[in-house]
Amino acid sequence: MARGDERACMHALLSGRVQGVGFRWFARERARELGLGGWIDNLPDGRVEVWIEGPPERVRSMLAWLDQGPPTARVEKLDVREETPAGLESFEVQRVGSGPR
Repeated sequence: MARGDERACMHALLSGRVQGVGFRWFARERARELGLGGWIDNLPDGRVEVWIEGPPERVRSMLAWLDQGPPTARVEKLDVREETPAGLESFEVQRVGSGPR
């Protein structure tokens, strides 16, 4: 695989004031600006779950954004683990608890 074709994939869980503040919608716009695939979902326990994939530098940029979130949010914890890309090309907001696992 050529270096320009590399894809990174990260699965993240965010804690803090991350629900009820437009977090998913701001994240969707940022991910789309970066040309990333994946999804974002609210979890019943108050956390937000995110799956992002795309070029490594863009994934890193999205993770940095997620660590801060939109102005209305307060991210207290960002847990990230590397995953195998699933080939997702678009980034979507999921219904609560419906994100692929």
